[in-house]
Amino acid sequence: MGRGPLSAAVIAVALLLQVAVINRLPLPGGITPDVVLLAVAAVALVNGSMTGMVAGFFAGLAADIVPPADHSVGRYAFALCVVGFCCGRAEGVLQHSSLLPFGVLAGAALGGSALYAGLGAFIGDPRVTWASVGHILPLSVVYALIASPFVLYLVTRVFRRFDSEEPMLTVRL
Repeated sequence: MGRGPLSAAVIAVALLLQVAVINRLPLPGGITPDVVLLAVAAVALVNGSMTGMVAGFFAGLAADIVPPADHSVGRYAFALCVVGFCCGRAEGVLQHSSLLPFGVLAGAALGGSALYAGLGAFIGDPRVTWASVGHILPLSVVYALIASPFVLYLVTRVFRRFDSEEPMLTVRL
């Protein structure tokens, strides 16, 4: 399986997990971790900026139209496209450090949430206020730091598993 279809499968699973399970968790602060954003950042770290940008755009577009979306279409797609590109620029960080990828994912959570809120303020979304941003942004970064080891491990494991040159199933006679 190629990296493109595998990236699409990872993003689709993250989106389904976000909508069906994670958004329903009763976490403190009324905020949940953004697994789709973390999956886009992890895919970008593994595959580079072009794949991260494309995966971010389509993941954001899907998240923009999947219920219970209550914002303008394209806002999240743009934010995740930028996040995917920026995280993809740090592609080699996985081989050089064991803690730096988590910093990249935390930065992606901070930057993606700030960009999404900034776009909302720019287009006049009445739900975006300084008080709401000041409440949501720190919690989203904390939740991203908690969820990032799991997401990064699963994404890197999936790509290592399917990128190997060995056949998936061997039959011995």
